[in-house]
Amino acid sequence: MKMSYFDATDTLYIELSQSESAETQQLDENTILDLDQSGQIISITLEHASHRGDVHNLVLSGIAP
Repeated sequence: MKMSYFDATDTLYIELSQSESAETQQLDENTILDLDQSGQIISITLEHASHRGDVHNLVLSGIAP
C-alpha cells in the first residue's frame, strides 16, 4: 500500500495494489476508484483532500510486520 499527497492539486492518492486498472468509477465529484478486472479496488483518489480531513497529520496504525 502506498499513500501520496500532492499539495499543488490538494489530492490524496491511496494505492492498495499495483494491479492494472480495468475500470474507473467516480463515486462523487471528488472521489475516484480504480478497479482491477475482478472488481477489486486498487486505488482511491480524493480531490480537495484537505477539505475532507487533516491530510497534514496522517496517522498509520496496525501495520503488519
